[in-house]
Amino acid sequence: MNSIEFTVDTAIEAAEALQRTLASRTHRKKVMGREVTLPGQLGEALRLPAILAKLKSKQARRREDGLEDFQSLWPTLSPATLEKVLDEMDWYDPRQLDWDDKRSNKRPPLPDA
Repeated sequence: MNSIEFTVDTAIEAAEALQRTLASRTHRKKVMGREVTLPGQLGEALRLPAILAKLKSKQARRREDGLEDFQSLWPTLSPATLEKVLDEMDWYDPRQLDWDDKRSNKRPPLPDA
């Protein structure tokens, strides 16, 4: 799962899916005696908006920097988060499919472990 090689386009897709996944998480906090549900802030803490801005830049060097930043962030995510992101992107592991499944392989090829 951590051995996925991203291109700039796939990194943008994965970063946007990660941002949506992290934003969907909420936490409760007491404010003035009332319990309030707040949206997750982990995406901002991981600097996802800055990484996405670099990936979408018109300058090739900034896109490469964004790709490096995202590739260094990806392995640090939990397996559950990685699975949610890949599911949201509609990527799947072809080795887990039934023999008769007609779907094409949308996930980059994984080396045999």
